[in-house]
Amino acid sequence: MRRLIGGLVLAGLAAAGAGWLLTAPDRLPEGSFAGVEGDAERGALVFTAAGCASCHHAPEAEGEARLVLAGGQRFASDFGTFLAPNISPDPEQGIGGWSQEEFANAVMRGVSPGGAHLYPAFPYTAYARMDDRDLVDLWAYMQTLPASDTPSQPHELGFPFNIRRGLGLWKLLYFDDGWVMDDAEGQELVRGRYLVEALAHCAECHTPRDALGGLDTGRWLTGAPNPNGRGTIPGLTPDHLSWEASDIAYYLETGFTPEFDSVGGHMVEVVENFASLAPEDRAAVAAYLKALPDGGAME
Repeated sequence: MRRLIGGLVLAGLAAAGAGWLLTAPDRLPEGSFAGVEGDAERGALVFTAAGCASCHHAPEAEGEARLVLAGGQRFASDFGTFLAPNISPDPEQGIGGWSQEEFANAVMRGVSPGGAHLYPAFPYTAYARMDDRDLVDLWAYMQTLPASDTPSQPHELGFPFNIRRGLGLWKLLYFDDGWVMDDAEGQELVRGRYLVEALAHCAECHTPRDALGGLDTGRWLTGAPNPNGRGTIPGLTPDHLSWEASDIAYYLETGFTPEFDSVGGHMVEVVENFASLAPEDRAAVAAYLKALPDGGAME
């Protein structure tokens, strides 16, 4: 009996150790961005395309105040409510004390400077596909923004979702930095894929999720329930969105649909972001959406 109990204890310790290793944060190779200087002017475009201000400005902020990334917006989900943190350059309450490499690990790996997993309400699973040059330029631009000393507020999550270490298992299941459309051909389609799948992270809202919150890539961009429980987010595949490519590009510039309706909800800020990009970028997004298969199932 003693041997049996001892064996069970050892097996339990071994399983716990294996689980601890499996759930450990996976960082970028050390020194990945050493000695690389960013271009803040280019970074401003990356910042806009990635929608950073849309989630991280203070609630109800307007105009230039939206560049003060004090956080505080609330995002309801099936797992609890996430609150956007302060990511302004403030060294105490924001990310002003971070290094460029720590910023890269947060954005592209979902790992905090202290080594904790970040919740995927922050779309690092999309940003993982970001070009290294864009990451460095984004960091350079964010250093130019106004600082805010507003403290970040904790997420409102119950057990077991408040245990960050468990996100290591979630990442093993769902964190894939490969392209969903892996056969994009031509410069326009490649650019559209980069904007949709990486920077603009369109799938985060427009793709269904399974019970654990992972994106169902077999139904890529086919629409999803609104996380706040009110209504649905429309599909963007050709069987859901029959607009011409020119209509899609025009909508992303002006917010007006071919039916003379206008954009509403969170998409207002998305359109504002896309309206600030080059016409070629809006055309590239339209080309990508028109190239998607009906039903969103990529071969």
